[in-house]
Amino acid sequence: MEADRFPTLSQAWVLLEPLDPVNVLPAHFVPPRQRWLINGDGVAWNPWNAEPTEGAQCRISHTVACPGIEPPDLWPWLTAMREENARRAQRLFNPPRTPTLAKVEMPDVG
Repeated sequence: MEADRFPTLSQAWVLLEPLDPVNVLPAHFVPPRQRWLINGDGVAWNPWNAEPTEGAQCRISHTVACPGIEPPDLWPWLTAMREENARRAQRLFNPPRTPTLAKVEMPDVG
């Protein structure tokens, strides 16, 4: 797959999703730490956890969208909450079965 290569503020490089077919994404749709901005000099930078301003747009890393790469867990806290909710639902709605007592026949003592 194609990707656009940009220098970063830390003198490294980052591959961002190409502008074709998607130009930019609304920043509030993209998880924190996955939003990439390009400054006027063509340098990419990541605002980490900064809340995007209203109407802000960004680009995403190619590694998030590449079909050949296992995607990262973008919201680990949400994944943990979802797993705990599943365990809780299992306990509440599927309680363990209580063993049934076998009928014991009493001898005829008549």
